Order: sequence, then C-alpha cells, then structure tokens
Amino acid sequence: MRMMRKMLNVGLLTGCCLMVQAAASPCYAAGDSPWMVRLRALGIIPDDSSSQITTIGGEASVDSAVTLDLDISYFFTENIAAELTLTYARHDVTAENTAVGNIDLGSLDLLPPTLTLQYHFMPKNAFRPYVGAGFSYVLIPNEDSGPVATAVDYDDGQVGLALQAGFDYFFTKNWCVNVDVKKVWVDVDVTVHALGTTVSTNVDVDPWLFGVGIGYRF
Repeated sequence: MRMMRKMLNVGLLTGCCLMVQAAASPCYAAGDSPWMVRLRALGIIPDDSSSQITTIGGEASVDSAVTLDLDISYFFTENIAAELTLTYARHDVTAENTAVGNIDLGSLDLLPPTLTLQYHFMPKNAFRPYVGAGFSYVLIPNEDSGPVATAVDYDDGQVGLALQAGFDYFFTKNWCVNVDVKKVWVDVDVTVHALGTTVSTNVDVDPWLFGVGIGYRF
C-alpha cells in the first residue's frame, strides 16, 4: 500500500509539472522556437495597367525585376504564424503609345514591407504547405526621372491586399527549402514633368512575386 501511495504521488507530481510546463509554453512543435527566417531569390512580375496619361495619352508600364527577399516569421501556435517580408527592387518605367511615342520615365526603387497571417498545414511533417493573407505597404525611397523627363514624382504610402501560398520542406530538423508565391494589389499615382508640360496617371502595379530559397527554424 505504501508503495502504491508513493507511485500515485510521483504520478500526480509529474502530471502537475507537465501541466505547468504546457501552460507556460506556446503550442508550437516540441523542441522548436517560434521564430523562423527565410532568404529567397525573388522574381517580381507586375500585372500592371494604368489610366490614360493626361494630355499625351498612352499608358505607363512597369518592368519585371529579380532581387532577394528576407522574411521573419513568428509562430503563435503550430499552425498559425505571422510573416513580415522585406525586399528591395528597382523597376524601369516607360510611357507607352503616347502621342509622342514611347517615353523612358527612368526607374523607381520599391521597398514594400508585406505582413501576412498564415495557416500552416501538417506542421509536424517534413513537407509543410501554407496559405496566408495580409497587407503590403508601398515605400519608394528613390526615383530616377530618366533622360526625357525633368522630374517624375511617385506617390508612395499606398496599402494593398496581399495573398500567398507556399511550402517549406525540412531536410533537417531546422533547415528547409522554401517555395513561395504572393499576389499583391497596389497602385501608385505618377506625375511627370517633361517636354514643357506636366502629365499624370495612376498605375496599378499588382505584381506577382515568385520566391525560392532556404529557411531556418530556431
């Protein structure tokens, strides 16, 4: 009887310790930190369109770019995570089919931090697909007016919807290969001072972002 009481006390003590430990720890996979980082090669392909350029007609077009992006993720649970993606890219801009032909409008640098809330399927498997939704904030830290315009002003500070899908494939406990696709809906107002006149348009950039890279779960 004394032995049974000792075993019962040990069992109760162990159970209490496990309950306290579970309450104090977030619900991510055992042994994993809630933090994860990824570095990707990124292709940015604008699905762009614009309103007609005032006075001279035509439309503004934004070209594709290849760059790198860095994301930092925090897992609130095994399945739910928030991801902040940071990237920096330079895009050439052209006014096409205007009354005076195609006009080189120089380039702009885009720094669009994107924050998404994700749902991760099969978090304990090596192959872990996910989907996400959130917002992107457009920052334009630098712009070049090109050889024709005397000045080009891009109105940054726009907020757009972002959707994403992708997967991580863990080939070790901490390291994984990542494939990620995002669609972002953003527009930019453009004012161009050129050829003795001032014209303007609104450009829906709406890029697709295709990323392939590597990730590390701390």
